[in-house]
Amino acid sequence: MVLLPLRQVRLPKATEKFYDGWLADLEAQLAEPGADWHRLTRDLLFQIYYPGMQDYDELLQDPRTPDASRVALLSLDPWNITLEPEYYAEVDAKRYARVKPLLWLWQSFDRSLLGGGNVHLGIRFRRILAPHIFARVGKNFKCFQNVEFSFGYNLEVGDDVVVHRNVLLDDRGGITLGNRVSISDYANIYSHTHSIVDQKDVTNARTLLEDDVRITYHATVLAGVRVGRHAMVGANAVATKDVRPYHVNVGIPAKSIRVKPNAPPEAYVTERVARRDSREPS
Repeated sequence: MVLLPLRQVRLPKATEKFYDGWLADLEAQLAEPGADWHRLTRDLLFQIYYPGMQDYDELLQDPRTPDASRVALLSLDPWNITLEPEYYAEVDAKRYARVKPLLWLWQSFDRSLLGGGNVHLGIRFRRILAPHIFARVGKNFKCFQNVEFSFGYNLEVGDDVVVHRNVLLDDRGGITLGNRVSISDYANIYSHTHSIVDQKDVTNARTLLEDDVRITYHATVLAGVRVGRHAMVGANAVATKDVRPYHVNVGIPAKSIRVKPNAPPEAYVTERVARRDSREPS
């Protein structure tokens, strides 16, 4: 899928100007020394979900406010909710506590009228949050709606990366996305695996997508897999082992079916596995 730059798709000038100002204010608030991200998230979500309402605390304490509405108001505040990764055994509680309010803001924004399908606003909004959540994020990051992370803080993202709708980036063991990586809708990238004997036995392994990798629709990359530069994992494929640079892997488990026509000569070299003669002394 080829994406035009955001500025090539024009909105009314007055709308763009207002969006620019609102996003600039958000960026400045996030960057303030000692900023209270919990309070910022609560107040911003209150404005988004209850437009025109002026006082969160007054509405919450008003005896006329129905109980269900009070529960909804409480849930705008990250202090009052829990997220699944908080229950993982290997969670770094201190690091997760720092990013949790912004993860909640990201997810709640995506479920709102503002973020659900507004590409122009949504991509820019998430681009502002990403540097405060991820271990690293490069320039021109494009992320569409309903993308989920485990911890967020174990994710490294290069330049010009595009992540499409409904993608899972399970960074429990760490994920690195190289420059110009493209991940299509409904793909899953894992960095943890469970023992087939004891499901509570979890192994974490960093997953690496090198520069110019493409993961296509509904594909899955399992924990610890390295997808080489310019490689592609085809639709619905499950990459259980490393994918060689410039190779196109499809199927379950994914296997190479071709080499890209722009590949260098070394991409065509057959891999050989060195085997010791069983008669040799150990």
